[in-house]
Amino acid sequence: MSGLLSQEQAEALAEDAETLALLQERELSAEMLGELRSNGFPDSLALQGDGERVQAYRLMAAAIADFPPSFTPEWLDELAADFAAIYLNGSYGAAPSESVWLSDDHLICQDAMFELRQIYASKGVAAPDWRLRPDDHLVFQLQFIAHCLRRARSNDDWRSLADFLDEHLLRWLPEFAGRVANRCETALYAALALLCASWVDQLREILALLSGVDRPGREKIEARLLKKTSHMAEFVPLTFMPGLGPTL
Repeated sequence: MSGLLSQEQAEALAEDAETLALLQERELSAEMLGELRSNGFPDSLALQGDGERVQAYRLMAAAIADFPPSFTPEWLDELAADFAAIYLNGSYGAAPSESVWLSDDHLICQDAMFELRQIYASKGVAAPDWRLRPDDHLVFQLQFIAHCLRRARSNDDWRSLADFLDEHLLRWLPEFAGRVANRCETALYAALALLCASWVDQLREILALLSGVDRPGREKIEARLLKKTSHMAEFVPLTFMPGLGPTL
């Protein structure tokens, strides 16, 4: 089966991706936490879990149901410490950047960052400052998904987005989410990591239906990447240029 999403449906999915990015971009304020509770998150997401993915949604709903009546400074500090351990200082050994997972030495700002910079540039966008947050960060990849969803007009666009997920985010996000869930201190961030991975995985299933192309297995993806790199000329990183189109 192949087809197109309506503009309204694509916009709703883009807003989902932006919401997941926002929740992992900065410490959660009392205002943001209150909105999660009042909006009935994650039921407010356009894309709802199916099959085994439902569990991640249930875990998030349970975490929000366990919020205290009032957000005390002490409770907010616990969330802030968990955010820092996951997204800032790597205390849990679960970096939110692709290079750390896919490079041989598990370092930041490796080939994946430059590859993603080129992909963003091909769509007219750029990460604002790699020194503050590298281009291959989870937040930027989620924002890029939103950008692509809003501009998809054909089956080729769906295939392109599917390939992006296969060759980048889905190669490391499940492991990132699992490690965060096993090592973090708060139920909220454990659930958020699993929810994000489940949402992206389900989006990939939808893209398979839209493009009419079955989702390839890991071995096929790795073989495709190997073939791509073997035919690639010497890689020349794209020089970062402030103002290279709108930022993500």
